[in-house]
Amino acid sequence: MNSLGKKERIVAIDILRGMVMVVMALDHARDYLCNYHANPLDIEHATSAMFFTRWITHFCAPIFIFLSGTSAFLSLQKTANKNQAAGLLLKRGLWLIVLEFTIIRLGWQFNLDYHFAVCQVIWAIGCSMVCLAALIYLPWTAILIFGAVLVLGHNSLDAIHADSFGNKAIFWNLLHEQNFVHYGNGYSLFIIYPLIPWIGVMALGYCFGRVFLLDKVKRNDALLYIGLGAICLFIALRYSNLYGDHYHWHAHKSLINTIKEFVKCEKYPPSLLYLLMTIGPAILIMPALEEMKNSMGNFFSTYGKVPMFYYILHIYLIHGIALISGLIVGEPISTFVKNGALFDPNLKWGFSLAITYWYWIGAVLILYYPCKWFAGIKARYNKWWLRYL
Repeated sequence: MNSLGKKERIVAIDILRGMVMVVMALDHARDYLCNYHANPLDIEHATSAMFFTRWITHFCAPIFIFLSGTSAFLSLQKTANKNQAAGLLLKRGLWLIVLEFTIIRLGWQFNLDYHFAVCQVIWAIGCSMVCLAALIYLPWTAILIFGAVLVLGHNSLDAIHADSFGNKAIFWNLLHEQNFVHYGNGYSLFIIYPLIPWIGVMALGYCFGRVFLLDKVKRNDALLYIGLGAICLFIALRYSNLYGDHYHWHAHKSLINTIKEFVKCEKYPPSLLYLLMTIGPAILIMPALEEMKNSMGNFFSTYGKVPMFYYILHIYLIHGIALISGLIVGEPISTFVKNGALFDPNLKWGFSLAITYWYWIGAVLILYYPCKWFAGIKARYNKWWLRYL
């Protein structure tokens, strides 16, 4: 096995992370700017363009969380100090949870009305990092088994519902069942990202980091086998409808609708099939990404090197663009600052999907130079606080 140099970065990880960050912005541009406010994965009513605009963004969260675990493993190889690595994971995880309900929430809602709060992806990443801070003290094999049990086995819990826990239902909502939780006097918490199996995804990503200690030939072979294995397992399980997703597919008269049925998997929480469908192809293309040492690779890696910086900026930018565009065309400001207003299916605001794509491209390009500048800052200075952005 090879050891990693102190300043060495895995190009494929930065590029892949950058690609999913760029695609993620498409989903949020659609949320804020598109005039289609119904379910974009509705096979009968949403157009194929709308369906696949939403579906392609499914790759973002699982790949990002998986790679967060991988980055934690690689960071540990550089320090060889588990206490230091665990401390950083714990502090970073707690910091992400705080960010979710403060700076990030403000970017999503543009208000300080805490009658409505949301547990989204940054919350899930933060909680998973806190758990990983404890897990790294276990042997590598034990972490692998733990992650595999959560990811492979969590769909066996689908029949258990929070209502059966009475006044303790919130704990099951936090762990495995998406839902609104009402508390206090008119306060509600929307748990979009229950924690199981995201904790397992990060644990498996941590174990996956070992692949990058192999020499190039063995590493590429391992990436090929793991990626193809995940894809084949997805196809076999999905075709059988036996296990891995509560949403069963069936054939349609239209081939495109049959394809949509086949790849429509549950995200909240992510089913086993959802994770195989997204992480498998990502692993498979990593050898090709490692060779992408050109302007395209540099473009995506710029975003991948500063994911949290990009994430926060893109929320404020896209939401701000939506607010300004809405005010120009006469939309009331409440559409953009009222809790949950933009996710109302009866909302009439927005532009066509084609125009939404132009907004998305524009937002991504606007953020390129700020991200390039900040990536340079992180590369030149070894300040402790830079690890948290």
